[in-house]
Formats: sequence, structure tokens, C-alpha cells
Amino acid sequence: MNLHNLTPAKGSTKTKRRLGRGEGSGTGDTAARGHKGQKSRSGYSKKMGFEGGQMPLQRRVPKFGFFNPNRVEYKGINLDVIQSLIDDKKITDKVTPELLVSLGMAGKRDLIKILGRGELKSSVEVTAHKFSKTAASAIETAGGKVVTL
Repeated sequence: MNLHNLTPAKGSTKTKRRLGRGEGSGTGDTAARGHKGQKSRSGYSKKMGFEGGQMPLQRRVPKFGFFNPNRVEYKGINLDVIQSLIDDKKITDKVTPELLVSLGMAGKRDLIKILGRGELKSSVEVTAHKFSKTAASAIETAGGKVVTL
């Protein structure tokens, strides 16, 4: 290996042609745009999703149902998941949204709803944005406390 036979790694460099820089460059004259027509002009841009006059995909696909722009999405966490975290000693006495985010159970901006699947054996104070009726009653019967944000 010598300095004269060093080359960049394969795929690491791009060969960008400099268009419209004279006849000698090989891409002068029409600058690889061909002759005449809309595509040869400056300022041309095809509409996104344009299929040459064919009905575009976003218009061909059937649309149905109703999209509610005011819908509030909650990240559901079940009681059996909380109990498994208690068994693994990751939770001791309080369950908060911050703790669930740090454990990777929810995102930073997620609203959290506690759901009633499974059973809770330990008494813990659970803080969340919303609770299902079954989850709230299960937490209280286990001797815990329900705190709604």
C-alpha cells in the first residue's frame, strides 16, 4: 500500500456531474435536460404523487370512516405489568408517569391510562392521567391509592 494507490472506500463518494459548464465537459448545451418541453425549463417541479395523468394512488385508494381531530390518545398500562415491575423490584411504593417513562413503558409526552387486566397484590400509590373503573377498584382493594392528574 502506497500513497499513489489509496482510494476512498467503495460507496463513500458521489460523482456529481457539473451541468451546463461548456461543450468540453460533455454536459454543456442542454445540460442533460434534453430539448424543449416543460422539463427542460428552469422552475419546473412535478407535483408530489403525480403519475403522468393517471389517477394518483392517494385518490385511487378508498377512504372511509371518521377522523376525530380532537381525539385524546392514552398509553394503556395494565395492572399485571405494574405487578411484574413490583416483583422485579423496579417499583417499591409509588408509580408515577415519570417513573414509567424512565422504565421505557411510555413516552415523555404520552398520557397514561391504567387498565384493569391482571391483578395487583401489592399496595402502591398509582399516579396517572386516567384509570379504568376495574383498575381503580383493584388498586384500592389491594390497599393502594389512586391519584388522577
